[in-house]
Amino acid sequence: MRIRFTFVAQTDIFLYMKKHALFTSFIALFTAIICIGCFIKIPLGVVPVVLQNVLCILCAVLLGGFIGAAPTALFLLAGLVGLPVYSGGTGGIAVWLGPTGGFLPGYLLGALVAGLIAGKPRVEEKKLSWKLVLKISLAITAGMIVIYIPGVIRFAAWATGAGKVPVEKTSAAYAVGACLLPFIPGDVLKIIVAVPVALKLRPVAAQYLYSDVSE
Repeated sequence: MRIRFTFVAQTDIFLYMKKHALFTSFIALFTAIICIGCFIKIPLGVVPVVLQNVLCILCAVLLGGFIGAAPTALFLLAGLVGLPVYSGGTGGIAVWLGPTGGFLPGYLLGALVAGLIAGKPRVEEKKLSWKLVLKISLAITAGMIVIYIPGVIRFAAWATGAGKVPVEKTSAAYAVGACLLPFIPGDVLKIIVAVPVALKLRPVAAQYLYSDVSE
């Protein structure tokens, strides 16, 4: 009896260590993908078009839940300590204090929201349903929208302090015009691409991360 109990305990420990290693590997991989995205940047006024925003959201949806925000948190921490992983190969506290600094915490908030809405991926998601498509679409869209909230607020504060706001506009209107409206078409396209990618890869992630704890 004792031998059987010891064997079961050792098996449980092995499975836990294996699962922990897989989670760590996935988080590290997704963090690296987000960081590599810093080299894809299209200048458009003060706020450039970037790929990192949708990568943060996509990675969060693939992992699901609170853990979905982990790759974004590590990416932000890497840039904060000075590694050149932010848009255009920049890094450091100066980026956080700049006009677009509000988008950085927005990435984390957006990833958290997207991961919570999407929930834990399941192997059964190989079978598509309209509810699943709607949930993933909502998760990615909500995450992308949330990114802009601290981004626009920070940009409005910076524009006011720097005297960049035209006399005929309020700081909020100027920030929305500079940080939000020009990027809507591009973000819609990103969402259209990200949704099918998430639907395709979530069951794969679930197979490695949650296959033995399926609901």
